[in-house]
Amino acid sequence: MRWLIDGYNVIRRDPDLRAHETESLEAGRTALLRLLARAHRDARDEFTVVFDGARVQGGAPSAGRIRVVFSRPPFTADDELMRLGRQHGAGAVIVTSDRKVQDAARRAGCPVVTAEEFLSGLSADSEPHRIQPATKDEGNDRPREKRGNPRRLSKRARATARALRRLRRP
Repeated sequence: MRWLIDGYNVIRRDPDLRAHETESLEAGRTALLRLLARAHRDARDEFTVVFDGARVQGGAPSAGRIRVVFSRPPFTADDELMRLGRQHGAGAVIVTSDRKVQDAARRAGCPVVTAEEFLSGLSADSEPHRIQPATKDEGNDRPREKRGNPRRLSKRARATARALRRLRRP
């Protein structure tokens, strides 16, 4: 499975990674890549971490199947993630908490995992996150009409849950 990760979005959602980022952007990026290298369990998984800007310092390339991509102006990391999502479609999981990127990923057929869900999935001692089906439309007080089994999660929620289970696998 290919994981497309919004690097700074994930870094800024975790207190430990954020602490490294306060030292320098490079320290924050390195801490995230080390976290991914430790969590890399399945040889078929590929992590692509996308950051804004260009690499200033050389730094050691990441180990294994972890690739780092820097967006080139005038494009942002969000633009690059959306492009990669369209390119890989359902074969990739987008990791971001950015609503615009999530919507574009879903239009491309990619499952979406929020940065918080991803970080909790990486921690070995975390309890599996149960995704609840939506019962109401946003901005509407009436429950929405749902066909089929009312206890079954939506297709979108099932794809996210599958990706998280794969991430947690020992």
